[in-house]
Amino acid sequence: MTATPDPLTADVTSADDLGDFGYVQQLSRRVGTYASFAAGFSFVSILTTVFQLFGLGFGIGGTAFFWTWPAVLAGQLLVALCFAELAARYPLSGAIYQWARRLGGAVVGWFAGWTMVIAQIVTLATAAIALQVMLPAVWDGFQLVGTDPTLSSRDGAANAVVLGCLLLVGTTVLNATSVRVTSIVNSVGVTCELVGVVLIVILLTGQAERGPSVVLHTTNLDSTTGYVVPLLISALMAAYVLVGFDSAGELSEETHKPRATTPRTILRAVIASGIGGAFLIIAALMAAPSLDDGTLAAQGLPYVLTSQLGTTTGKLLLLDVALAVCVCTLAIQTAAARMIFSMARDNVLPFSAELRQVSPRTGTPVAATVVPGVLAAVCLLVNVGNAGLFLGLASVCIMLLYVAYLMVTTPLLIQRLKGNPPTAGTDEDGRKLFSLGRWGLVVNVLAVAYGLGMAINLGWPRAEVYDPAGEGWYLHYLPLIVLAVVAIGGLLAYRFQRTRYHESIGLTVSPAAVVEGAGA
Repeated sequence: MTATPDPLTADVTSADDLGDFGYVQQLSRRVGTYASFAAGFSFVSILTTVFQLFGLGFGIGGTAFFWTWPAVLAGQLLVALCFAELAARYPLSGAIYQWARRLGGAVVGWFAGWTMVIAQIVTLATAAIALQVMLPAVWDGFQLVGTDPTLSSRDGAANAVVLGCLLLVGTTVLNATSVRVTSIVNSVGVTCELVGVVLIVILLTGQAERGPSVVLHTTNLDSTTGYVVPLLISALMAAYVLVGFDSAGELSEETHKPRATTPRTILRAVIASGIGGAFLIIAALMAAPSLDDGTLAAQGLPYVLTSQLGTTTGKLLLLDVALAVCVCTLAIQTAAARMIFSMARDNVLPFSAELRQVSPRTGTPVAATVVPGVLAAVCLLVNVGNAGLFLGLASVCIMLLYVAYLMVTTPLLIQRLKGNPPTAGTDEDGRKLFSLGRWGLVVNVLAVAYGLGMAINLGWPRAEVYDPAGEGWYLHYLPLIVLAVVAIGGLLAYRFQRTRYHESIGLTVSPAAVVEGAGA
C-alpha cells in the first residue's frame, strides 16, 4: 500500500503534489478550468436528468414539487462546500475514496470507494437509457424494438437497453483512446447544453399558458396522506439530478493548478445546475398545455417541447438534449474510470495490477475505462422487458452516492470535532486555499444531517418508486437489498484483496486482522 500523509496535515504548499502523496504522475495534465467545470456539470447534466425524471416529480408532487428543487440544492451546496475544502488539499484522482481514506482510515476509504464505484456504474446505466426519452420522439426510426416508445412499456424498456448499449460502446472507445478529445467533446457538449437550457427556458416562457405563480399552487398534489409524503417522494427527482459535482475532483491529477481550480469548479457546477434546473422546471410548468390531464406526468418535458414549440423546433431542441445525454454518459464513465484507477493504484481492488495500468500511447487507464462500460451494459441487459427496474435503478444508485458522500462528510466532521480542521496553506499561485473558516463546523454538521436524511428518504421502501406496477416484492425492497449486497460484497472483496496483498509481501494474517487492519 502507498504511504499517505496524516489526515488534514499534508504539506499544501509543495509544487509536486503527487510526489508528496507518494504517487508519480501517470495521467497527462490536459484539463483546463472550463473542462474541469464541464466534468462536474456534465455529470449533473440537468437536460439529461430533468428531462428523464420530470414526470416522476410532477406525477407525485404536482406543481408544488418545484420547491423540492431549492431544498435539495441548498443541501447539496453544503456538501459541495465541504468537498471544495478537501479538493484544495487532496488534488487526487478517485476523490471520494482518497478523501475518505485520509480522513477516516483505510476501511472507511475502501467502502467509500467501493460504494462510489458501484453507484457510478449503475448511474452510467441509468444515464445511457435516457436516450429513449428523446430519440424516438425525434424520429420513430430510433424505435428499434417494438412500437411503444414509452420508457415504462416493455417495448420502450427493451429499446432503451439497445440505445443505451450502443451509447456505452461509443463512450468507452472515446474514453479509452484520448484524454484530450474526451475533454474537448465534454466541453463542447456542455456548451451546447448551457445554450440549450437558455433557449428552452426563453422559448417555453414565450409560449406560457400561465404565470410563474403556478409553483405556489398544489395542482395534482395528492393530499390524501398530507403534503409531506408526496413531496418527500417527488424530492427524489431533484436528489437524482443534483449529484456528481465531485467529478471535477476525479480529474484533479489531469487538471492544471488543481488546488486553485477544482474547488471553484465543484461549486460552479452545483450553482449553475441549480439555477438552470430551477428555470427549466418553472418554464415547463408555465408552458405545459395541461397540468391535470395526465399527459405531463406520463410524457414529461418532451411533450411540452413538441406540443408548444412545434415539431421542427421541438425536435431540434430534443437533439440537443440527446447530445447532453451522450456527454453526461461520457462524463460519468470518465469519473468511474478514475475512481477505479485510483483505488487500483493503491492495490485495494481485485485485479489491481491490470486496472492501474495507463496506456503509454493514449495516456488513459484503458482497463479501468472498459470495466464500468461493460458492467453498465450488463446492468441494462439483465433488465430487458422489465420496465419497473429503471426507476428503481435510478433511485438506488443515487442512494449509494449519498451514502458514499456521507463517508466523506462524516469523517471530516469527526476531524473537526477533534480539533483537526482542514489546514491553512496556499495554492500553486501562492493564494490561500479555499476554506470555510469559522463556518466550517456549522456547514459540516448541516451537510451530514442533510445527507443522512436524504439517504434515508432515497432508500425507504416505497411501492410508488420501486414497484409502481406491482411486479414483485424484490422491487419494493430493492434499496435495502442493494445496500446489503454492496456492504457484504464490499467486505468480501476487501478481505480478499487484503489477504492477497499480505501474501504478496510475505505476511500471514488472520481474517479478523484483515478486517481490523485499517491503517495501511
